[in-house]
Amino acid sequence: MELCGGAGHSAEILKRLSSKGLLIGIDRDEDALEAARKKLINYKNVKYIHGNHDEIDKILLDIGIDKVDGILLDLGVSSYQLDEKERGFSYLGNATLDMRMDKSQDITAEDIVNDYTEEKLADIIYKYGEEKFSRSIAKNICIYRKEKRIETTDELVEIIKKSIPLSKQNNGHPAKKTFQAIRIEVNNELEPLYNTILKSIQTLNENGRLAVITFHSLEDRAVKEAFIQAEGRCTCPKDLPYCVCNYKSYGKILTKKPILPSEDEQKENSRSKSAKLRIFERKEVKNNL
Repeated sequence: MELCGGAGHSAEILKRLSSKGLLIGIDRDEDALEAARKKLINYKNVKYIHGNHDEIDKILLDIGIDKVDGILLDLGVSSYQLDEKERGFSYLGNATLDMRMDKSQDITAEDIVNDYTEEKLADIIYKYGEEKFSRSIAKNICIYRKEKRIETTDELVEIIKKSIPLSKQNNGHPAKKTFQAIRIEVNNELEPLYNTILKSIQTLNENGRLAVITFHSLEDRAVKEAFIQAEGRCTCPKDLPYCVCNYKSYGKILTKKPILPSEDEQKENSRSKSAKLRIFERKEVKNNL
């Protein structure tokens, strides 16, 4: 049995899987699930679930499944969502400020941009976008919204451009980091991720594998730290003849360094340039006393 968080993101990979067993596709975006259904129309051994991989343990419990053989987590925003301009994920082209992966949730990017305090806006833009001009951007957002509510991506892009010195706008689009930060906040992408990784590992069968694809450093850092925690480390002094710290290990990290896309893959798909793949293999928990 295989499980995939981000069913719409990984439809092309899923098409290559064997017809044996059961494939469970989970996605927050109902449009992405529908796209996956169309691409996998000839496969009858697929179960589609509208949900969040943060609740992977509950989702499996609800459908009566205890353990799975493999999990693929394809994190972040998908090409499908970026290309659907009306969703408001992209800073290229004008659209309403939405950015919701799950359109059934209430909070949108427009709510965050217009209702958060200046301090809170600056904090999330710095924390989730690693944008060093976060204070200036937050200040100018608050000045602009005193006159009218910020409703479109174009309005936000113009505010961001005016907040960053022209001499500093030569390294990619000036709105890229701020849009990433607001999207992460809208969808609460990072805070549960560490625990999601640990829960995913614990739902694997013996020798089962968890593969995680990340697209920016904040995601990759959380995955790396969770993998290290799950693998466990003996903290006993080296001169002791045996372990007494009783550390727990749930398996081993198979990728000491992340796997990066090849040059050919990057040429074929420019959005793969920032992708990193890390893999963990589940092993039986042993008493290390």
